[in-house]
Amino acid sequence: MGADLVLGIDSSTTATKAIAWTADGRPMAEGRAPVPMAEVRPGWFEQGVEDWWRSLARALRALFAQIEPSRIAALAITNQRETIGFLDRGGEELRPAILWLDERCREDVELLAARVGAGRFREITGKTPDITPAIFAAHWVRRHEPERWAKLGALVDVHGYLVWRLTGERRTSWASADPHGFLDIATKRYHPELLAALGIDAAQLFTPERPGALLGRVGAEAARETGLLAGTPVFAGGGDGQAAGLGAGVLAPGRAYLNLGTAAVSGVYGRAPRTDRAFRTLTALDGEGYIYELCLRTGAFLTDWMVQRVFGLDPAGDPDCYRRLEAEAAAIPPGADGLLLLPYWSGVMAPHWNPDACGAIVGLRVEHRRGHLYRALMEGIALDLAAGYRDIEEAIGETVEELTLLGGGARSGLWRQIIADASGRPAALSATIEATCLGAAMLAAHGAGFHATLAEAAGSMAGRVEERQLPGAAAEVYAALLESYRALYPALEGMFLRLAALRREVGR
Repeated sequence: MGADLVLGIDSSTTATKAIAWTADGRPMAEGRAPVPMAEVRPGWFEQGVEDWWRSLARALRALFAQIEPSRIAALAITNQRETIGFLDRGGEELRPAILWLDERCREDVELLAARVGAGRFREITGKTPDITPAIFAAHWVRRHEPERWAKLGALVDVHGYLVWRLTGERRTSWASADPHGFLDIATKRYHPELLAALGIDAAQLFTPERPGALLGRVGAEAARETGLLAGTPVFAGGGDGQAAGLGAGVLAPGRAYLNLGTAAVSGVYGRAPRTDRAFRTLTALDGEGYIYELCLRTGAFLTDWMVQRVFGLDPAGDPDCYRRLEAEAAAIPPGADGLLLLPYWSGVMAPHWNPDACGAIVGLRVEHRRGHLYRALMEGIALDLAAGYRDIEEAIGETVEELTLLGGGARSGLWRQIIADASGRPAALSATIEATCLGAAMLAAHGAGFHATLAEAAGSMAGRVEERQLPGAAAEVYAALLESYRALYPALEGMFLRLAALRREVGR
């Protein structure tokens, strides 16, 4: 049997998945391996860069216990975004990588934004300064670990590091470099103002290439460690958020994906590098367009938090608990009998950009039960996204016509209906479980010649829609409720700041 499969590799925060796909988008075999993560202090999250490689090698060896490596025509990688590694001049780990979850760089956001200008930073990178882009974590290392910083050879994204270990080439995808906050999203090159602000030069960052570009071929040593055949082509992939959009077939204006995973991440496809406080702008994996992104750090994480910490249920021992809770929530009318939830348990990104924002439940009365809380949680996330889509439409002058839903939370029929009603848009459930891996596989399939264009690859491989839920009569209720929801954060912002100051004072 010849090389009839492509590999989509997803190097995520907690695990590496390597899935072999056919040219028509069917998964044929899969290998997985965990990636260890350490919380070295509250809010400080780190990983070893070597652990990224070990996890990839184990995942690939598990895959090749099921299929022959000779069947792999090409591979591409998608990766956890905004996680940054530090290498010395010999390519060894200088210090552990700082994860996208990390919150240590709050002061650095202010310092670097003051130097560059918040508006200027957004104009160049598409991102409003906050704790997420990795440039601020790098700035923290420069300030707090000067002896290590003096030995810096390279700052690396996960994609670039793995490509280097596979091929020996210090190259990455611009869709993986972009979220770090060094890249000019219009030119797709590192911007000299940002490099100067950090005191580095472009040679200390891996060269960004167009998604789908051939970055190199698997070397002999990497082949021995992973089981891949030496010479296997490695094509540029990109960040996991953009890859999920590609895997869902979101390649045209008016289309959006919503990944209801641990975080709730939604991206609207567009042709121009428009920037606004209301969203983050990222390069799309087609190499042509852009993704206008909304991101709630607490998506399905918040449902798990409430189920376990508030309701005291154990999903591992009682897997039916989610079905019961959803039935209770479904029996309650839209608006949860006057209960409104602000889902900012881990701060807020767009449009408020406040890491000190908190969650809030407003309107509690004695008649409310856990079903009310569970419904208000679903509605709070849906209303926040609905407000975001409206802001995006106003900023770009285009209409978001339909949402394609992905992730574990999207399996909830009630939540999908609430999202359709609150947003006023059809919500289609993607049949593809591993859309992120599939997006990387599409790039590999196009690069390997399985498909003449990426659009053709997406048309053949993208996940089919299982069902589509249309806005119903409740849409009018949510349209009225959205105005109250929009007023909630401004009313509480001052309180959030006072509470944050109190937490820091008491914590000293």
